[in-house]
Amino acid sequence: MVGSGGAGGESWRGRYYRLEEVQKHNNSQSTWIILHNRIYDVTKFLDEHPGGEEVLREQAGGDATENFEDVGHSTDARAMSETFIIGELHPDDRSKLQKPAETLITTAQSNSSSWSNWVIPAVAAIIVALMYRSYMSE
Repeated sequence: MVGSGGAGGESWRGRYYRLEEVQKHNNSQSTWIILHNRIYDVTKFLDEHPGGEEVLREQAGGDATENFEDVGHSTDARAMSETFIIGELHPDDRSKLQKPAETLITTAQSNSSSWSNWVIPAVAAIIVALMYRSYMSE
């Protein structure tokens, strides 16, 4: 731990933990997770977590921000989580956290010529028109 704590309900402010130290707390006796660069000691909450102990244990010692946000926790859950904050991730270690891979939507490269982009729909339209005409003539 680096730094010292303040007073009041946010005594964790100013307390910085290195990533290496957080990573050591990845077991049932000491379970720490990182959410938005804040360190949470959720050891006492393992048995009470509505999603089960395993969910927290899988994230222990690492960054759980993406998974926490994906679940869509309620405002009550977010307020409760504030009680487990023990400090912040040291600013020098924040860049070491794995960033989620960006999902880029790309279009497939097409080697077909531009005429096929309109010929296929035109042929389909003609077939539909002929089928409709045949159906109406009966």
